[in-house]
Amino acid sequence: MTNFLILHGLGGSTGGHWQEWLSDQLKTRGHRVYFPQFPDWDRPDKERWLHQLKAVFSEIPENEPLSVVAHSLGCILWIHYAADAAARKVNRAILVSPPSPFRKVEAVRDFFPLPDDKGGLKRAAKKTLLVFSSDDPFLPPKDAPHYFGYGVPCMVLPEMGHINVPSGYGPWPGMLHFCLDDKLFLSDLLGASQVPYEEKN
Repeated sequence: MTNFLILHGLGGSTGGHWQEWLSDQLKTRGHRVYFPQFPDWDRPDKERWLHQLKAVFSEIPENEPLSVVAHSLGCILWIHYAADAAARKVNRAILVSPPSPFRKVEAVRDFFPLPDDKGGLKRAAKKTLLVFSSDDPFLPPKDAPHYFGYGVPCMVLPEMGHINVPSGYGPWPGMLHFCLDDKLFLSDLLGASQVPYEEKN
């Protein structure tokens, strides 16, 4: 059995978000899913979130495969966790839509700057994939190259916004396919596989 750990970002990932949908889809297929709801979604505290994340890890069997699927601020949380030498190594980490590392938003200021050690992502997972959108309002094109320095594969998808509910995700069949098959099919992750936001309301 593969275990999945889903990490939400600022404001949570409910209300039809693809992470909520993904959790349900994985559970119906018999996988064990951990989807911790971190405190104070709209005013997060990095240390509290890290403390809860470490507590969740203590519940996950160490002898079973584990994949991490993070979105937005959840990616930043994972980067901080991965920088800890005691971080548990997982099989895969899929980090979707990390915001700019130079964010100056009051609500998330506690999460920045990022750790100086950029080797954590490679140490904390056997495979890591960073997924960006070409028009993400929270990651200007000039800031995206910062993440190239982490030494893990990066994929830029065209015009998918912040890859959240307002931009149409929502059910994301391509992400489910990628989680289940451990294979990357670019066409699956592209917008053609999304369910338009208007159709879900």
